[in-house]
Amino acid sequence: MQEREWARLLKQVPLGIYILTVSAGERINGMIASWVTPVSHHPPLLVVAVHPDRYCHELVEQGGGFCLHVLDRKQAPLMDRFKGPDPSAKFHGISWRVGKTGSPVLDDCLAYAECEVRRTLRPGNHTLFLGEVVASGVHGGGTPLCTLDYAGVYTGKA
Repeated sequence: MQEREWARLLKQVPLGIYILTVSAGERINGMIASWVTPVSHHPPLLVVAVHPDRYCHELVEQGGGFCLHVLDRKQAPLMDRFKGPDPSAKFHGISWRVGKTGSPVLDDCLAYAECEVRRTLRPGNHTLFLGEVVASGVHGGGTPLCTLDYAGVYTGKA
């Protein structure tokens, strides 16, 4: 399949769009993630795909965990903050705490899941981090943000 056609197809597949936060020692970072799926109820497992050239990739590998945040549709402007290259600027001026995995947990989100990496797979140009949910929370109702609500989502290099 042509890469351009694949990217066009992905734009037609609605996906959740999340903030993924990570830490390794004193270093923290966050990024937009949309290639995410639950894979098991018992134990509770999530998979997130991260490209190896992302700083978050290095921190997930070193720190062994991540936190996935579900945002409300109205929080779409928050996504732009997590596109920038400066990790400290991403968290400046927003409320968060250090979670069980060491990853930042954003206070203002619909829900979050903290995961410890149980397995790493490299089936293509992204790494799949299989994480077991070790802490989570739901902060109320709303409409979860998805790729149909936010034009800045990654769909490939086409």
